[in-house]
Amino acid sequence: MNRKISLIHSTQLAEVDYAYASRVPAEMDLLFLAGACPLTKEGIVPDSSDYETQANLCVENLKEALKECGATLEDIVYTRILVATQNQADLVTTWTTIRKEFGDHDVPSTLSGVTVLGYKNQLVEIEAVAAVDKK
Repeated sequence: MNRKISLIHSTQLAEVDYAYASRVPAEMDLLFLAGACPLTKEGIVPDSSDYETQANLCVENLKEALKECGATLEDIVYTRILVATQNQADLVTTWTTIRKEFGDHDVPSTLSGVTVLGYKNQLVEIEAVAAVDKK
């Protein structure tokens, strides 16, 4: 984990697999990333109803966008995960897949089921905010 970022876990709230808040020191720059979509390099969402596959592709695309900014998953301070479904099991599958990629870096996150996302066949999208040292 980025040692300057503090992930805050509550002892007064339910025990969950994510931090309740994050603190970013003033001397860091914030990066607001566009939603990471399950797009191939050709700009196509694979025709798949597999939430795990799409979640993994979103994470890979998120990693690439972070790399372009000189950052990694460990620099993320917040995520919002959007899942096109009405089925809670699809939310859990998506969440579990993405959390596995983050390992011990259990950033504050919001997981939401939505009716539709922007690309044809798209089931998952990850929004993120990251913090990096100022240059």
